[in-house]
Amino acid sequence: MKLKSYLALTTLATTSSIVVVVTTFIFYLLQNAHINGIEERGLELARVLAHDPVVIEAVKSKNNHQPFELQGYIEDIRSKTDASFIVVTDQQAFRLTHPDQDKVGLHFNGDDIYPTLNHGVDHTSVASGTLGKAIRNFSPIIDNGRIIGVVNIGYMYDRSIGILMEQFGKIAGLVAVVYLLGVSITSAFVFKMKRTFLDYEPEIIVHKFREREMILNSIRDGIIAIDNNHGISTMNHSASKMISMGKLGPHDYINQPLSSFSTTLSHLVLSDNDSFHQGNFNIGKHSYRADIYPIKHNKGISGHVIVFYANLDQNELEREVTYLKNYAELLRSKTHEYSNKLNVLSGMLQLGNFDSAVDYIQQETDSYQSIIRSIVTSVNDSAIAGLLMAKFNKASDLGVAFTLDDDTCLSSYEKAISEKLVTIIGNLIDNALLAAWQNRNQKPAEIQLYLSDRSQHIIIEVQDTGAGVPAEICDSILEFGVSSKHDDQQNGVGLYLVNQLVDYFHGSIDWERTEQDTTLFSLYLDKQITTRL
Repeated sequence: MKLKSYLALTTLATTSSIVVVVTTFIFYLLQNAHINGIEERGLELARVLAHDPVVIEAVKSKNNHQPFELQGYIEDIRSKTDASFIVVTDQQAFRLTHPDQDKVGLHFNGDDIYPTLNHGVDHTSVASGTLGKAIRNFSPIIDNGRIIGVVNIGYMYDRSIGILMEQFGKIAGLVAVVYLLGVSITSAFVFKMKRTFLDYEPEIIVHKFREREMILNSIRDGIIAIDNNHGISTMNHSASKMISMGKLGPHDYINQPLSSFSTTLSHLVLSDNDSFHQGNFNIGKHSYRADIYPIKHNKGISGHVIVFYANLDQNELEREVTYLKNYAELLRSKTHEYSNKLNVLSGMLQLGNFDSAVDYIQQETDSYQSIIRSIVTSVNDSAIAGLLMAKFNKASDLGVAFTLDDDTCLSSYEKAISEKLVTIIGNLIDNALLAAWQNRNQKPAEIQLYLSDRSQHIIIEVQDTGAGVPAEICDSILEFGVSSKHDDQQNGVGLYLVNQLVDYFHGSIDWERTEQDTTLFSLYLDKQITTRL
């Protein structure tokens, strides 16, 4: 069954059930109220007549076998009320009055009179008499504390039900109007849903969304969809990798303004808002070519789709290939270096120079053991400790001295917090390593790291012997795409991410040139944001 048919059927079934239940309940309440009204009105009139001196005197005369006249008096009263009949009986239940004159003097028809005649109680019953089924109300006639007769006020049951059905018919008409209104609204909803979903079923829509996401993520070019306010609504994985070097995923950019990642691309979109156009823009130090397509519908432009790719000429491609070749050569040289060390160690062992072999191994491992011991005793968070060990190995490969302050002390944190701290510390160390290595000809390359969470803050300090932050970008170094690096790699993302995470921790970030002519980055993060394990 299609969704629209299912919704229409269930809505109609629900509406019908509600109408039936409500209508039945209303009829039940209306019937009870009507019957109760008749009973109260009949009992009240019966009590009044039971205390009427004319009625009492007539019943006394009848009981004493004396002449009396009551028929005319009672019928005159009945004609002025809505009662179907008024029957007055003596103490033997013989009628003194009746709408049919021929039945006067006959015995009352029905045993429901005796609770009143024998015990003097007012009561109501539904029973059949000479005139048919009726609602009969009884009240005793009492004289000097003795029951001498009964007044019976009756309302024909069929007539009462007829009045009730007449009232109920009006209510049923109103209920029918409400029901038709519900059916009309349901029909309009189904029609609107059909137009909105283009007659697709939910399963098909979900499948198409997944298919669309797979298609977008399989395209190597970057794709970004933005709305009329230039907020990002869709992005594929290639676009997120180009913008953040893989640090963030597409969902991290949703609902973010396009201008916060690339002002030039935002201006490029605005340059020709109504038609397809192309242009170049930069992310960091990389140039990209963008194709911009307006999203049009019958109400106008609702946004744009941006397709962009690296704008590399032949010389740039050659430089990329050369860079990759040089990196491969570096890896081969490292492999050759360690092979030589293993060969030296193998030769010592074969010649029986075991002491020399042990000294050789000890010389190679002393520096590692020192830093490992320092990390293990000072840093309890395993993820951050692993990061520091990896950065130490990277520093060793680059020939940069890596020092962990002796006063370092860092506790363990839950996974979500630990991952954010790893991102902060890793980016700061990477920047410091590169800065120190690039300035190695002016002074020995060295970086120092200090971590502490003893107070109400997590303190992170990274110091390097690099040339420092250039004055022209000093005020914008934390912005996206701004960097002091001079290579051809994509950059300008690391400190931007660090600054975003510092804001998450309600912290602060600062940097300065020290008296030792080094650059010191200092971060203070609010520890109350974290959840200690």
